[in-house]
Amino acid sequence: MQNPTIAVLMTCYNRKQKTLDSLDSLFSQDGGEDRSLSVYLVDDGSTDGTTTAVAAAYPQVNILQGDGSLFWNRGMHMAFAAALVGVASQNENRDYDYYLWLNDDTILYPAALAGLLHASDAVAAKGNPQAIIVGATCDPQTGVLTYGGLESQDRYRPLRFSLVAPGSEPQRCDTLNGNCVLIPKSVAGIVGNLDPAFTHYLGDLDYGLRTQKQGGSVWLAPGFCGTCSQNLRPRTWTETTENLPWYLQWQRVGQPKGLNLTQMTLPPVTEWKIFAQRYAGLLWPVYWLFPYLRLLLLPVVRIGSNLRSSQLKLD
Repeated sequence: MQNPTIAVLMTCYNRKQKTLDSLDSLFSQDGGEDRSLSVYLVDDGSTDGTTTAVAAAYPQVNILQGDGSLFWNRGMHMAFAAALVGVASQNENRDYDYYLWLNDDTILYPAALAGLLHASDAVAAKGNPQAIIVGATCDPQTGVLTYGGLESQDRYRPLRFSLVAPGSEPQRCDTLNGNCVLIPKSVAGIVGNLDPAFTHYLGDLDYGLRTQKQGGSVWLAPGFCGTCSQNLRPRTWTETTENLPWYLQWQRVGQPKGLNLTQMTLPPVTEWKIFAQRYAGLLWPVYWLFPYLRLLLLPVVRIGSNLRSSQLKLD
């Protein structure tokens, strides 16, 4: 596609320098003259001067204000909604060719956007016009894969997904992480916006799975598109039991960012229920409740572990 128009969607909160660095990598892309970028950035109530700094460095960015309650998914929903109705700085209606999700802590490589567009063209040429293209990111220090395309682990764990390592050709995936995602208008026209039923997590996974259900597809672009560190260090169940009182664990489950565990983040109960109902089939109540039941049993497990330790000492 010649000279495509791209709406870049971002949301941020109190990460001024990271947001500026991400924008710098975006506006420094190779071949920038061959495409048109309109950036929609939601500042979700930052108190570190993010809005002022971005407006001074990049006056062309459309900055939307949140009140601190949006978090990632609802912030991205606000940005997406603004782009879909064409709220550009010139108040012109725009019919964008693509929508690019970009995390404010993702630093794009210079050829990232060109690579995503090339992958989109290649996948479309093979008969997949309604295809989302995901860019994989790696840790800036170690080079280890951090975010990107996801595939289902097995049919007996339909809500568990693992990262797909990028190769030399586009690869089909089941769903995606939302750090760097190129969505053609053909997909946006069918799938629409992110679902605001999710606050922070799950909205990106839901979008990829909804795309598949509605006849589209998700593909991982070749190579890495940039760097992004993992935001949370996964904890084991043992660490959770020892380092965090049980009542605080349940408090965290009820918060937008949930409770971070070994292989997953335990999200708010109602949001996980929605996700399970949509994608876990007839046994969705089992897949919905099992992680929380495991958390409920942690005090019992801890008591049993202490009793065994005491018995060993007596022996």
